[in-house]
Amino acid sequence: MKRKLLIYYLIILLGFSGQVFSQTYQLAGNPVNTTGWDLVSNAAVDNDFIRLTTDNTSLYGAIKLATPITLSYCDKWKVEFDFRIDGNGTTQFGRGDGFTFWYLVNPPTGFVSGGGLGIPGNASGLMVGFDIFNNSTEGQMSKIHLLYGTNDTAGNNIEYNNTPGSTFHSPDLIATQPFVGPVYKHVEVNGETDLTNPTNWIIKIKLDGVLIVDQSFAPSGAAIGMSQGYFGFSAATGGASARHSIKNVKVFVDKVPILNATVSPFVCTNPATGTGTVDLTSFNAQFVNNPGNYLFTYYVLGSSTPITNPTSFAYSGNTTIKVVIKDPSSTLCDNGDGVIQLNPTPFAATDATLTGCNNNNAGTATFDLTTAALTTVPGCTMQFYNTMYDLNAGINQIPNPTAYASGAAVIFAKVTTPQGCVSTAKVTLNLNPVVVVTDASLRTCFLETNPSLGTFNLSNATVTTVTGATKKYYPSLADAVNGTNEILNFLTYTAPSGVIYIKVFNAQGCYTIAKVTLTVLAPVLSSVLKDKIICIEDKTTLDAGPGFTSYLWSTGATTQTISNVGVGTYWVKLKTGDCTALQTVKVYASEQPVVTTIDISANTVTVFANGGTPPYQYSMDNINWQDSNVFNNVARGETKIFVKDSYDCEPIEINITVPNLINVITPNGDGVNDAIDYSALSNKKNLQIGIFDRYGYKLFQADKSNRYTWDGTTNGSKKVPTGNYWYSITWNENNSKNTPIKFSGWIMVKNRE
Repeated sequence: MKRKLLIYYLIILLGFSGQVFSQTYQLAGNPVNTTGWDLVSNAAVDNDFIRLTTDNTSLYGAIKLATPITLSYCDKWKVEFDFRIDGNGTTQFGRGDGFTFWYLVNPPTGFVSGGGLGIPGNASGLMVGFDIFNNSTEGQMSKIHLLYGTNDTAGNNIEYNNTPGSTFHSPDLIATQPFVGPVYKHVEVNGETDLTNPTNWIIKIKLDGVLIVDQSFAPSGAAIGMSQGYFGFSAATGGASARHSIKNVKVFVDKVPILNATVSPFVCTNPATGTGTVDLTSFNAQFVNNPGNYLFTYYVLGSSTPITNPTSFAYSGNTTIKVVIKDPSSTLCDNGDGVIQLNPTPFAATDATLTGCNNNNAGTATFDLTTAALTTVPGCTMQFYNTMYDLNAGINQIPNPTAYASGAAVIFAKVTTPQGCVSTAKVTLNLNPVVVVTDASLRTCFLETNPSLGTFNLSNATVTTVTGATKKYYPSLADAVNGTNEILNFLTYTAPSGVIYIKVFNAQGCYTIAKVTLTVLAPVLSSVLKDKIICIEDKTTLDAGPGFTSYLWSTGATTQTISNVGVGTYWVKLKTGDCTALQTVKVYASEQPVVTTIDISANTVTVFANGGTPPYQYSMDNINWQDSNVFNNVARGETKIFVKDSYDCEPIEINITVPNLINVITPNGDGVNDAIDYSALSNKKNLQIGIFDRYGYKLFQADKSNRYTWDGTTNGSKKVPTGNYWYSITWNENNSKNTPIKFSGWIMVKNRE
């Protein structure tokens, strides 16, 4: 009963840790929370307490856990509660009868006579009764009764049960600690294993802090070996009456949660010695989580002496080990004893097969030999050899079993259990079939923004027909082998012509690498479509030439040629296969020639032109044209000069003036030819007139101040000698080109003295 009761309490207060109590089952709150409890008969919630009976005769009430508690191993437990017994009682018998706290296999479910304190006949378990009615004298009293056994006395009254070692009856406490009254009284019940007799409990009961009982109790009757029961309280009235109430019920435990009750590891005996050793502590984690938080003690079943060397326990045959698990931080209940069942059996490793990847058809695979399923026994060591001879001789052990490179082969393993048992097995190494791939090529059109680049969908490269294959893409063979710099944008991979590599994996994770050649198709342009030069007023035809799939001009035309186009910039989209190239063509206006200067000498006019495209042609009427730039016998006055280049465009037109000047003056004051008058040119821009002697010395400068007139003098009044003099006249014509004109010639001066 001791273990069961403790475990029950452990479950009730599952979660208690250290020196602080933790409650799982309690009756507290306002109103009292009775979740998980059953109210029986007259019992009811009354604000912050449970009323077991009202102050009436022939009543019964109880409250119990709804589900039974299975108890195992428990060293300590504790229960606290408050009770109050009040009411008027009856005239004949006064108040009665009292109540009981219990842990019973068969809790009460119906009416129980008052004398039984609410405990039914033949109830088995632990019962602590608080009795206020003396059934012998029919008077009032205050006694505590304890029974650790079966309630089988006459009248089912534990007051009369005196089973040796299993019962206790306190003195009458009515004078010092009366049970009846308006104030709640506090009860503490502590249970602890009697180390001198582990089947017994030492029970301590305190009432309002006063120790009432502290002694060892042995289970009796049906309480011996009890494995399951219900925890609760009950009260009854008979001919007497009273109101029985409880509250603030708390059951304290500290339960060690056991994961596995029994562990049956594989163990064997060394054939050479017939014995084996095992580390019992290596199984701690199979019993509890966080085993470092607990204390473990190991016993050979049937022995009370702990095993002194649990890390190297020697055995020779079937052996049962009892494991006692305790929480060192607990002040209350510890439960947890497990079993390690040692049943030595012969050890034999089993042959195994490993299959590796012949990646990229290298001819070998890399095997982790330690993953071979040679045994299910934990903690075994494995050594691997290329031949059985090497294994038996203990030579040439494979040094790198976790990364062993090999083709298809058979190697040998020596497997040793933690107990020193040895067995050998074969490990067959197989190679998965090679992932079959073929190199491929992809072609794509150039990018208009950068014709050296193209955008490829690498997934379109047909490199394998393996069902369910997965592929990864890499810019180089080294990257593919090492799995670095993976191309993640393989659906829109922009690159120049070159190569990439595809790593193809089958369902087993094996791979082969395929090469994919990338070709960027260069733009195909028209070789006949050239820029043109035309006269600005003309039109022309542009021809893209034959051989293209389609044409689309900037004018909207879709023909090979477009006509009647003037000066400007045009483009045409030329499609070849799936690619379209954009070609631009320009129609330029021909450059017009420019008349740079005109020389007039007497009636000869010489025209100088520049720009445009020579040879030039010249005309004075825009009808008759000549190749020479010299016109003779040009009449004096206003006239026109026309010039055009080899493009025969609309000619340029220049207005010029051929001065009407005399060549002889006789400055003698007779009013005839006394001076040469240049004023007819005064409206010309930048007009400059100079008179020079035969040595080039300027004698006279005509300007506004002298009204562009020369009377054959120099320095204002000195007459020049008779003779020939030269004149030079320059100006700019009043046209858009400001054509410079140079007019030169000679003049004779005759001075008569």
